[in-house]
Amino acid sequence: MDKVVEAVLFDLDGTLTDTEKYYQVAWPRALEHFGYKMEKWMPLELRSLGRPFAPKKFKEWFGEDFDYAAVREYRKGIVEEMISEGGIPLKEGAKEILKWLRENKILTALVTANDYQRAERYLKKIGLFEYFDRIICADMVSQGKPAPDIYAYACRELGLDPNDTFAVEDSPNGVTSAYLAGCKVVMIPDLTQPDEQLKEKLYAKKDSLLEIKELFN
Repeated sequence: MDKVVEAVLFDLDGTLTDTEKYYQVAWPRALEHFGYKMEKWMPLELRSLGRPFAPKKFKEWFGEDFDYAAVREYRKGIVEEMISEGGIPLKEGAKEILKWLRENKILTALVTANDYQRAERYLKKIGLFEYFDRIICADMVSQGKPAPDIYAYACRELGLDPNDTFAVEDSPNGVTSAYLAGCKVVMIPDLTQPDEQLKEKLYAKKDSLLEIKELFN
């Protein structure tokens, strides 16, 4: 195997778990509870969008009086309900690719917009916790995705140059974050395909997690 990178950094929702669809339902329901109506395209723009960008986005859409913290907390409750009912479905090949990387001595890190407590709980619930050398969460940096902070921090934690890592993402905000940090970005699209502008930020686009193996041959 050709060791083209030293580590692979993974997003969680929509990349390793098929949970992004939950948020696409939960956000509109949460907004409706507070008397707002979301257009269908709006939840898509929120994928992996971290602070301070998400609160700003909502104020752009709904005005300066929008209580982001309250709505987000309510949305989190909806997602928890959906997970308790439907579980946390894994993307095809998630456990297999992590196991393969571990067997081939490639470091792995989770780089997620979730806070650490939730990320750890989810990973243990789906049996993936043991496969990660580092778990990097949005609450560890000042700015979330699409800013480069979280991927830059992950690389520092691993002691690696970003160019020696693959960052695996499913959404435009995640891709942009990893690209700005200097990682080699591998996109596995979930709910939308990359447009021409986003394609320019990609090292590769794959259809499934197991296809990451092809990048090492």
